Amino acid sequence: MSILALGLSHRTADLTTLERVSIPAPEVPKILHELQQAEHVSEVMAVSTCNRIEVYAVVETFHGGLDDIASVLARQAGMVPDELYDSFYVHYAGAAVEHLFNVTAGLDSMVVGETQILGQVRAAYATAREAGTVGRTLHELVQTTLRVGKRVHSETGLDQLGASVVSAALAEAEDAGGDLAGKRALVVGAGSMGALAASHLRKAGIGSVVVANRTQANAERLAASVTEQGVPATAVPLAELADAVSGADVAVVCTGAKGTVVETRHVGPRTTPLVVCDLGLPRDVDPGVGDVDDVRLVDLDTVRRRMHDSGSGTTEKQTAKASGIVLDEVRAYLAGQRSAAVTPTVTALRKRAAEVVDAELLRLDRRLPEIDADTREEVGRTVKRVVDKLLHAPTVRVKQLAAETSDTDYATALRELFELDPQAPKTVSSPSAPMTTTDQIDGDNP
Repeated sequence: MSILALGLSHRTADLTTLERVSIPAPEVPKILHELQQAEHVSEVMAVSTCNRIEVYAVVETFHGGLDDIASVLARQAGMVPDELYDSFYVHYAGAAVEHLFNVTAGLDSMVVGETQILGQVRAAYATAREAGTVGRTLHELVQTTLRVGKRVHSETGLDQLGASVVSAALAEAEDAGGDLAGKRALVVGAGSMGALAASHLRKAGIGSVVVANRTQANAERLAASVTEQGVPATAVPLAELADAVSGADVAVVCTGAKGTVVETRHVGPRTTPLVVCDLGLPRDVDPGVGDVDDVRLVDLDTVRRRMHDSGSGTTEKQTAKASGIVLDEVRAYLAGQRSAAVTPTVTALRKRAAEVVDAELLRLDRRLPEIDADTREEVGRTVKRVVDKLLHAPTVRVKQLAAETSDTDYATALRELFELDPQAPKTVSSPSAPMTTTDQIDGDNP
């Protein structure tokens, strides 16, 4: 069983393709179950953000897992796999681990160094865990991934240079409509992206905020939070969206809905300029909004071009240091996995040795029944000590060798040399065992 990562992002696909393949949040559990029920997939989670859709799965075979995942994503998009293969990227085994570490550290983001992806990976894991599609392998991988992401940011300062997609969009909005200080803002969507948008607007000196959301209670909660931070904010239902848009100078839209939320009829005609930032994937704003007089539409393609032109604001030195940390962590993780893979076989070997000792002592009892109990116990302890000493050095060394290189399958070698049951390690390791309520998500308390 190995890790397979298949996805598409701002680096490989245009916004239209990303939009078609994107998985709305309410549908993620259904897609995860469909993936897990595929023939070659045992564990799976999906990371779906405004600029990437990725599936991480534990698969039995590379080609089988690839076909299974591509088929599900294609069906989700209403396409056939052949239409998506040019946009897909695929990573397997160690390369998949390295890719996930890079993603979580912000090294593969549209804005290099942004920290939001760390929370998105954590949320993706939580969703998969709740759906019951995560086992031991993905659990351990994600715990390591979250730790690596935190380490990169704390040791390199990359997060201080890396802006978020929201801040990049607002910078584009300022270029189009001038300083945001004192202006009126509308935030459509009260989820994590909406909260992030409200935070950036507050830091930009926005004069007031209106929050519109399908669930009124969530809108009121976000508006109250913004007000507590010193910016007047009110909540309105989506039914009043047109009035909210008419009173805004800048609107940030990020709902996660499957279809468009802001239509042309909500926007025009205008008497004052308006900048609309559409950060939804799929789009939350009808592209026709950009054709309305005095309205400037900033979408993810606009942000992508801005980031490409600016070089994302990172320095080569910090990026190189972050990449070095990732590589070191990948090596350590893979070494640990190789060592762990040998452990069940070592356990099976010690079990086999104990069975041989017990069988020989039983034979001794039958051949020499006159031996008293004390002598028998001393002989038993002596034989067990001899066996333990003989096994100690090779079993310790085989774990070390397995961690140091992947060129030799030491587990198989042990099973062949000592004629161990090939099924024995499986009964010991249970690498895909279901998670229990005591397992924790690293980073729940950042």
